[in-house]
Amino acid sequence: MQVGIQTSAYHHYLTRSWQHLLPHPQRARRLDMVSSVLSRFDIVGLQEVDGGSFRSSNVNQVEYLATRGGFPHHYQQLNRNLGRFAQHSNGLLSRLAPTLVEEHRLPGTLPGRGAIHARYGDGPDALHLFVAHLALSHRARMRQFDYLSEIIQPLRHVVVMGDLNCTPDQLHAHSRFCASLPLHPVRPLLSYPSWQPRRALDHILLSDSLEARDVRVLDHLFSDHLPIAVDVALPTSCQVVLEALHKKQTL
Repeated sequence: MQVGIQTSAYHHYLTRSWQHLLPHPQRARRLDMVSSVLSRFDIVGLQEVDGGSFRSSNVNQVEYLATRGGFPHHYQQLNRNLGRFAQHSNGLLSRLAPTLVEEHRLPGTLPGRGAIHARYGDGPDALHLFVAHLALSHRARMRQFDYLSEIIQPLRHVVVMGDLNCTPDQLHAHSRFCASLPLHPVRPLLSYPSWQPRRALDHILLSDSLEARDVRVLDHLFSDHLPIAVDVALPTSCQVVLEALHKKQTL
């Protein structure tokens, strides 16, 4: 999301850097346009959203996008708390209420990277979804993959999505992470930089029990990364769990 900053050239990192600290009158309009796109989906993972501070005009962007996009459930993970100046966060928007949501502070030399773990349903056929934003540093990223591997290894139906800040080759080089379920990546999609994408840094990874359908890159939505999307086919056992959860929540 890059907290709603429009970036369409490398020099904008410099000329528009002030928007990381100060509010911008067009930010609300951009969020409205983003929410209209997100409203097409059932679950959305967000990185680099502001949880309500001076720079976002005290608007919690996760809550705002959930309301405007028609998502009855949302969750914000605050990763860098700079008080009233910035509330740098990950976010989750969902049409179905997760049974459990956990925050994970990912290891690294510099604090501020995290992952959201949402579980839908109970038992071995529950669906587990992770929204993660990993470090730029290779060494820190390897430690973060190790951390996530420990959590993912015993799980059956898993989706990991977010800005992993690594290419598919770098991802495959971490044998422990790739063997943890195993996970297999959705067809790599070029997502960075958004105005002329050349690298696949953003990923949706699925356990081998899940099937990816209609994998796509969405239109440029202002950030320096392009959003990616996938339709996922669930195995029957997982569908039964989610249908039971939905029925329970609508009674």
